[in-house]
Amino acid sequence: MDPFSQLILTISVTSFLTFQWLFHRVSPWMSTRISPGFLGLSDKQKVEWNSREQIITAVCAGFSFRTVSTFHALLVGIFCLYILFFDDAVNEDPVWGDPTLVKTNVAITTGYLISDLLLIFYYWKAIGDKFFVVHHLAALYAYYYVLGQGMLPYFANFRLLAEFSTPCVNQRWFFEVLGYPKSSRPNMANGVAMAVVFFMVRIAVMPVYYSRMYAVYGTEAFYLVPWGGRVAWICSSICLDIMNIMWMHKIARGCYKVLRTARQSKASTPQENGKTD
Repeated sequence: MDPFSQLILTISVTSFLTFQWLFHRVSPWMSTRISPGFLGLSDKQKVEWNSREQIITAVCAGFSFRTVSTFHALLVGIFCLYILFFDDAVNEDPVWGDPTLVKTNVAITTGYLISDLLLIFYYWKAIGDKFFVVHHLAALYAYYYVLGQGMLPYFANFRLLAEFSTPCVNQRWFFEVLGYPKSSRPNMANGVAMAVVFFMVRIAVMPVYYSRMYAVYGTEAFYLVPWGGRVAWICSSICLDIMNIMWMHKIARGCYKVLRTARQSKASTPQENGKTD
């Protein structure tokens, strides 16, 4: 095994162990000290709380703490943007460009996904979700070709833009278990932000992603990719985006429903006060 491959393997293993440590040690320790609401959760909710692993603002105490998933999302997301804007080799040759930085970023994500899968299976009754399993396995299948053969670095990196939607998605769950009404301002603000960010990084970018895929289809670089790599690239992309569209539909419906209810409630309040007078 060449030195760089050993480095990538080391990064993946370190990533896995780090996220396990954050889940089992750091998140529970910080949660009990910073967010009083954590102490009142059931064991099942505490498992899901720790597995959500992101930044949550403890409004009542005015503090915020970092847990695993947002740590991963921010780390990988910022790295992803840097590559997207400044890695000329990857942008000029999206199929076979120098994958050094992309491999490093994907190795971090690989460790995280394996860690998350392990937790999902171990705590299946609390956080088991078949769609997340399919999502993780599809991503890992595609990343195998990136890490193993260095192909398709641009497309692998582009998929990681989706990580920017993670904090808002998880924040919604935190507000729910802490008892925030759906019509509360923090919940509605997060809901709108979640819908907007999710749409921007998972739906709106689809034309850019698939147009770049179409541009390289049939080229010499494309035919150098083995069949397994093409299947991983194209099928995994379609599978992930079908799930993204399904999730976007649910998020949009939920956001619209809450905003409509809040607007109706606000409009009816003056009328009720007028009748009382």
